[in-house]
Amino acid sequence: MNKKKLEDLFFYLFLSVIIGGRLGYIIFYDINFYLQNPFEIIKVWQGGMSFHGALIGIILTTIVYSKRNNISIFLLSDLLSITAPVGLFLGRISNFLNQELIGRPTEFFLSISYPNEDIYRHISQIYEAIFEGLIPAILLLIIFYKYKIKNGLITSIFLINYGLSRIIIENFREPDFQLGLKFDFISQGQILSVPIVILGFIFLYLCQYKQR
Repeated sequence: MNKKKLEDLFFYLFLSVIIGGRLGYIIFYDINFYLQNPFEIIKVWQGGMSFHGALIGIILTTIVYSKRNNISIFLLSDLLSITAPVGLFLGRISNFLNQELIGRPTEFFLSISYPNEDIYRHISQIYEAIFEGLIPAILLLIIFYKYKIKNGLITSIFLINYGLSRIIIENFREPDFQLGLKFDFISQGQILSVPIVILGFIFLYLCQYKQR
Protein backbone atom coordinates (compact mmCIF):
# COMPACT_ATOMS: atom_id res chain seq x y z
CA MET A 1 0.00 0.00 0.00
CA ASN A 2 1.29 3.43 -0.87
CA LYS A 3 1.16 6.31 1.59
CA LYS A 4 -1.93 7.92 0.01
CA LYS A 5 -3.99 4.73 0.22
CA LEU A 6 -2.86 4.16 3.78
CA GLU A 7 -3.84 7.69 4.79
CA ASP A 8 -7.25 7.27 3.13
CA LEU A 9 -7.81 3.99 4.96
CA PHE A 10 -6.97 5.51 8.35
CA PHE A 11 -9.32 8.42 7.70
CA TYR A 12 -12.22 6.12 6.78
CA LEU A 13 -11.51 3.86 9.74
CA PHE A 14 -11.42 6.85 12.09
CA LEU A 15 -14.91 7.84 10.93
CA SER A 16 -16.17 4.27 11.12
CA VAL A 17 -14.95 3.90 14.72
CA ILE A 18 -16.62 7.15 15.84
CA ILE A 19 -19.88 6.64 13.95
CA GLY A 20 -20.09 2.88 14.51
CA GLY A 21 -19.10 3.14 18.17
CA ARG A 22 -21.68 5.82 18.86
CA LEU A 23 -24.53 4.18 16.94
CA GLY A 24 -23.66 0.85 18.52
CA TYR A 25 -23.96 2.30 22.02
CA ILE A 26 -27.27 3.97 21.16
CA ILE A 27 -28.79 0.84 19.61
CA PHE A 28 -27.34 -1.81 21.92
CA TYR A 29 -27.31 -0.04 25.28
CA ASP A 30 -29.82 2.83 25.56
CA ILE A 31 -32.12 3.05 22.53
CA ASN A 32 -35.17 4.24 24.48
CA PHE A 33 -33.32 7.19 26.04
CA TYR A 34 -31.98 8.42 22.71
CA LEU A 35 -35.32 8.02 20.96
CA GLN A 36 -36.78 10.33 23.58
CA ASN A 37 -33.75 12.67 23.54
CA PRO A 38 -32.43 12.67 19.94
CA PHE A 39 -30.19 15.73 20.45
CA GLU A 40 -28.20 13.75 23.01
CA ILE A 41 -26.92 11.56 20.17
CA ILE A 42 -24.34 14.14 19.09
CA LYS A 43 -22.99 14.70 22.63
CA VAL A 44 -20.18 12.17 22.31
CA TRP A 45 -18.10 14.14 24.81
CA GLN A 46 -20.43 12.87 27.53
CA GLY A 47 -19.40 9.29 26.83
CA GLY A 48 -21.28 6.39 25.33
CA MET A 49 -19.25 4.37 22.82
CA SER A 50 -19.53 0.68 22.01
CA PHE A 51 -16.64 -1.53 20.91
CA HIS A 52 -19.09 -3.86 19.18
CA GLY A 53 -20.56 -0.98 17.19
CA ALA A 54 -17.08 0.27 16.28
CA LEU A 55 -16.13 -3.25 15.16
CA ILE A 56 -19.14 -3.43 12.85
CA GLY A 57 -18.15 -0.06 11.38
CA ILE A 58 -14.56 -1.23 10.87
CA ILE A 59 -15.66 -4.49 9.21
CA LEU A 60 -17.98 -2.74 6.76
CA THR A 61 -15.37 -0.09 5.95
CA THR A 62 -12.64 -2.69 5.44
CA ILE A 63 -14.84 -4.77 3.10
CA VAL A 64 -15.74 -1.76 0.95
CA TYR A 65 -12.18 -0.42 0.89
CA SER A 66 -10.62 -3.76 0.01
CA LYS A 67 -13.06 -4.28 -2.87
CA ARG A 68 -12.58 -0.81 -4.31
CA ASN A 69 -8.79 -0.96 -4.10
CA ASN A 70 -8.37 -4.66 -4.96
CA ILE A 71 -6.54 -5.41 -1.72
CA SER A 72 -6.94 -8.66 0.20
CA ILE A 73 -9.46 -8.18 2.97
CA PHE A 74 -7.55 -10.77 5.01
CA LEU A 75 -4.36 -8.72 4.75
CA LEU A 76 -6.11 -5.51 5.85
CA SER A 77 -7.94 -7.21 8.70
CA ASP A 78 -4.69 -8.77 9.94
CA LEU A 79 -2.95 -5.39 10.03
CA LEU A 80 -5.89 -3.87 11.89
CA SER A 81 -6.03 -6.81 14.31
CA ILE A 82 -2.38 -6.31 15.24
CA THR A 83 -2.89 -2.65 16.14
CA ALA A 84 -6.35 -2.95 17.75
CA PRO A 85 -5.12 -4.50 21.04
CA VAL A 86 -2.90 -1.46 21.64
CA GLY A 87 -5.94 0.81 21.44
CA LEU A 88 -7.95 -1.56 23.63
CA PHE A 89 -5.18 -1.58 26.25
CA LEU A 90 -4.99 2.22 26.39
CA GLY A 91 -8.77 2.53 26.39
CA ARG A 92 -9.19 0.20 29.37
CA ILE A 93 -6.44 1.99 31.28
CA SER A 94 -8.35 5.23 30.63
CA ASN A 95 -11.54 3.57 31.93
CA PHE A 96 -9.68 2.63 35.10
CA LEU A 97 -8.26 6.12 35.65
CA ASN A 98 -11.65 7.71 34.98
CA GLN A 99 -13.42 5.22 37.30
CA GLU A 100 -15.61 3.96 34.44
CA LEU A 101 -16.93 0.44 33.82
CA ILE A 102 -16.20 -0.45 37.43
CA GLY A 103 -15.94 -3.97 38.76
CA ARG A 104 -18.33 -5.89 40.97
CA PRO A 105 -17.86 -6.03 44.76
CA THR A 106 -15.26 -8.54 45.90
CA GLU A 107 -13.05 -9.64 48.78
CA PHE A 108 -10.24 -10.59 46.40
CA PHE A 109 -6.89 -9.19 47.55
CA LEU A 110 -6.34 -7.41 44.21
CA SER A 111 -9.16 -4.90 44.42
CA ILE A 112 -9.90 -1.19 44.74
CA SER A 113 -12.14 1.02 46.84
CA TYR A 114 -13.53 4.07 45.11
CA PRO A 115 -14.26 7.39 46.86
CA ASN A 116 -17.54 7.46 48.81
CA GLU A 117 -17.71 3.65 48.87
CA ASP A 118 -17.07 1.32 51.78
CA ILE A 119 -16.63 -1.77 49.60
CA TYR A 120 -13.85 -3.13 47.42
CA ARG A 121 -14.31 -3.92 43.75
CA HIS A 122 -12.62 -6.03 41.09
CA ILE A 123 -10.21 -4.05 38.91
CA SER A 124 -12.10 -5.31 35.86
CA GLN A 125 -10.71 -2.56 33.63
CA ILE A 126 -7.18 -3.82 34.32
CA TYR A 127 -8.26 -7.41 33.66
CA GLU A 128 -9.55 -6.30 30.27
CA ALA A 129 -6.48 -4.18 29.56
CA ILE A 130 -4.28 -7.23 30.09
CA PHE A 131 -6.29 -9.97 28.40
CA GLU A 132 -7.92 -7.95 25.60
CA GLY A 133 -4.98 -5.63 25.00
CA LEU A 134 -1.52 -6.34 26.39
CA ILE A 135 -1.25 -10.11 25.94
CA PRO A 136 -2.74 -10.30 22.41
CA ALA A 137 -0.71 -7.25 21.34
CA ILE A 138 2.51 -9.10 22.21
CA LEU A 139 1.45 -12.52 20.93
CA LEU A 140 0.08 -11.26 17.61
CA LEU A 141 3.26 -9.31 16.89
CA ILE A 142 5.36 -12.39 17.60
CA ILE A 143 3.19 -14.56 15.36
CA PHE A 144 3.18 -11.98 12.56
CA TYR A 145 6.95 -11.49 12.47
CA LYS A 146 8.23 -14.93 13.48
CA TYR A 147 5.97 -17.35 11.62
CA LYS A 148 4.86 -17.76 8.03
CA ILE A 149 1.09 -17.87 8.29
CA LYS A 150 -1.88 -17.45 6.00
CA ASN A 151 -3.60 -14.09 5.83
CA GLY A 152 -6.61 -14.06 8.12
CA LEU A 153 -5.16 -16.13 10.95
CA ILE A 154 -4.19 -13.02 12.93
CA THR A 155 -7.74 -11.71 12.55
CA SER A 156 -9.31 -14.95 13.74
CA ILE A 157 -7.05 -15.12 16.81
CA PHE A 158 -7.83 -11.51 17.70
CA LEU A 159 -11.60 -11.95 17.36
CA ILE A 160 -11.74 -15.24 19.28
CA ASN A 161 -9.52 -13.93 22.06
CA TYR A 162 -11.43 -10.66 22.42
CA GLY A 163 -14.83 -12.35 22.41
CA LEU A 164 -13.89 -15.01 24.95
CA SER A 165 -11.99 -12.55 27.18
CA ARG A 166 -14.93 -10.15 27.18
CA ILE A 167 -17.41 -12.91 27.96
CA ILE A 168 -15.33 -14.12 30.92
CA ILE A 169 -14.30 -10.74 32.35
CA GLU A 170 -17.84 -9.34 32.17
CA ASN A 171 -18.53 -11.64 35.12
CA PHE A 172 -16.29 -9.37 37.22
CA ARG A 173 -17.71 -6.08 35.90
CA GLU A 174 -20.84 -4.23 37.01
CA PRO A 175 -23.52 -4.54 34.32
CA ASP A 176 -24.76 -1.37 32.68
CA PHE A 177 -27.18 0.19 35.15
CA GLN A 178 -29.86 0.89 32.52
CA LEU A 179 -29.84 -2.73 31.33
CA GLY A 180 -28.80 -4.93 34.22
CA LEU A 181 -28.41 -8.64 33.53
CA LYS A 182 -30.48 -10.48 30.95
CA PHE A 183 -32.27 -13.43 32.54
CA ASP A 184 -30.42 -12.49 35.76
CA PHE A 185 -27.10 -14.01 34.65
CA ILE A 186 -25.81 -12.62 31.32
CA SER A 187 -24.87 -9.05 30.38
CA GLN A 188 -25.43 -7.21 27.12
CA GLY A 189 -21.68 -7.19 26.51
CA GLN A 190 -21.52 -10.98 26.81
CA ILE A 191 -24.42 -11.42 24.39
CA LEU A 192 -22.79 -9.13 21.84
CA SER A 193 -19.45 -10.91 22.20
CA VAL A 194 -20.82 -14.33 21.17
CA PRO A 195 -21.09 -13.32 17.46
CA ILE A 196 -17.49 -12.04 17.62
CA VAL A 197 -16.28 -15.49 18.69
CA ILE A 198 -18.35 -17.11 15.93
CA LEU A 199 -16.96 -14.62 13.38
CA GLY A 200 -13.45 -15.46 14.55
CA PHE A 201 -13.98 -19.16 13.88
CA ILE A 202 -15.47 -18.32 10.47
CA PHE A 203 -12.31 -16.36 9.63
CA LEU A 204 -10.23 -19.28 10.87
CA TYR A 205 -12.10 -21.67 8.58
CA LEU A 206 -11.86 -19.36 5.59
CA CYS A 207 -8.16 -18.63 5.95
CA GLN A 208 -7.19 -22.23 6.66
CA TYR A 209 -9.38 -24.15 4.20
CA LYS A 210 -10.82 -21.77 1.64
CA GLN A 211 -7.94 -19.40 0.95
CA ARG A 212 -5.95 -20.14 -2.22
